Amino acid sequence: MERPLHLDTPCFLSRALTTGSGPEVWLKLDAVQPSGSFKIRGIGWACREYAKRGARRFISSSGGNAGIAAAYAGRRLGIPVVVVVPETTTERARSLIGMEGAEVVVRGASWQEANALAESMVTGTDAMLHPFDDPLVWEGHASLVDELVAAGVRPDAIVLSVGGGGLLSGVVQGLHRHGWTDVPVIAVETEGAASLARSMEAGQLVALDAITSVATSLGAKQVCAQALHWSLHHPVRSVIVSDQAAARACERFIDDHRLVVEPACGAALATVYDDAPELGGLDSVLVVVCGGATSTAEQIRTWAKG
Repeated sequence: MERPLHLDTPCFLSRALTTGSGPEVWLKLDAVQPSGSFKIRGIGWACREYAKRGARRFISSSGGNAGIAAAYAGRRLGIPVVVVVPETTTERARSLIGMEGAEVVVRGASWQEANALAESMVTGTDAMLHPFDDPLVWEGHASLVDELVAAGVRPDAIVLSVGGGGLLSGVVQGLHRHGWTDVPVIAVETEGAASLARSMEAGQLVALDAITSVATSLGAKQVCAQALHWSLHHPVRSVIVSDQAAARACERFIDDHRLVVEPACGAALATVYDDAPELGGLDSVLVVVCGGATSTAEQIRTWAKG
């Protein structure tokens, strides 16, 4: 049987984040995935499937983490990878993609522009790896819930960050697969990147004019239709936090658990650290520590100071 490209990551009760007045806080540590983030679950699953279908090259568009995951998966599978990133992608992210042996192409001021170029490059022997809008990616992300079920961890709610909505779509898919249809998802975004919140308010997909958040991994101007679908057919609670709150949460998480995560992940952690009202009445929550390899501790300290 083929081994997946992602790891079955640790899940444990955090004493540091659990306070006497709040819910028990469980952590699902996808920050320790080999590519540095949860993205390898979905991207890795999709890469294996596309390889079986005969793909001879992978093309990805990414703000960072999906590209790193695609590059890692391609190296593991022996298939060349091209990753198109926007100008906002950090030099660190570009370097990490290159370290995995992938070709890095820079195009445009936003992910949408990078994605347009990536799609135009696809030939008949290539596979396009969309970072969040692909049923194969959702299926890969659903494995996170499979692991919770296997571990016997059933929280009252799951807290996760939302960029394009791929993680949300996969986690809710996994919840429904196991009959956990009553477990709400607390979907967290940063100010300036809250495309899901705007879409939920409107009841239809809404595209932001621009991304103004430092959490560039959440920088999709519009979430995938599947994310909006689940927000209308599953209990999803939207939360928006500031960039500074997300960065402060990253700082505190370094002290509490000795792991560096980026603001896109810090957004979810901030709801716990700052006692978001959406957690009221819950006895236990699980935070998906989605990780992110593209930020440094020095950057996080700068953002936390505002």
